[in-house]
Amino acid sequence: MTRISCSAAALIAACSIVSTASASVVWTGSSGSRAAEIEFAVTGGNLEVTLSNTSPNDVLVPVDVLTGVFFDIAGAPLTLTRQSAKVAPGSTVLFGTTDPGNVVGGEWAYKGGLSGGPHGAKYGLSSSGLGLFGPGDIFPGSNLEGPASPGGLEYGITSIGDNPATGNTPVTGSNALIKHSVVFVLGGVGESFDLNRIGNVSFQYGTALSEPNTPGTPAPGAAALLGLGSLLIARRRR
Repeated sequence: MTRISCSAAALIAACSIVSTASASVVWTGSSGSRAAEIEFAVTGGNLEVTLSNTSPNDVLVPVDVLTGVFFDIAGAPLTLTRQSAKVAPGSTVLFGTTDPGNVVGGEWAYKGGLSGGPHGAKYGLSSSGLGLFGPGDIFPGSNLEGPASPGGLEYGITSIGDNPATGNTPVTGSNALIKHSVVFVLGGVGESFDLNRIGNVSFQYGTALSEPNTPGTPAPGAAALLGLGSLLIARRRR
């Protein structure tokens, strides 16, 4: 019988890789010229959510602007609290500004217990009202543009490949847009929250639920690494 010998150092390295991989969960979605990504992580007992428009293509019309994401959490419903919404490091605001510290919370909303969310999802984040979000759902922060409520296209997320000089008026200056990513912090999950409870992810574009919505899929990697770590440990014990 062939035996595979693994040193203690190799096992430690494998376990380190597994630990790192399982520290966050990534979902992606794409359709045509649109592509998006969301990363969920637990930090300090909070749920940190990074939402990105990863398309390399130029945004020419409003339905190419990422304005929301929806998801479910399996098990008992969670009451999550709105902590912060900030432009991610390396991302920028086009045609607008932020509060100090890159805060854009006054332009984004979170709501749980949704009724009528895409694919029946009960949790959502959005810069547009979509008939689901109102002034009581916004994150801490100033009203930077438009009404004091999530609505319209303002502060939606344009693509990483966007040329802000091209496209129709709503995407070339009449609305502030965030290029690439926004980071949200939601309180109330606790340090031991299992990120695998998150599912039914979908990415919303434009300013109405009738506009494009792209279902997400889990990015490969973490599950495979967890399996690899278990295999290495099991063979080490033989």
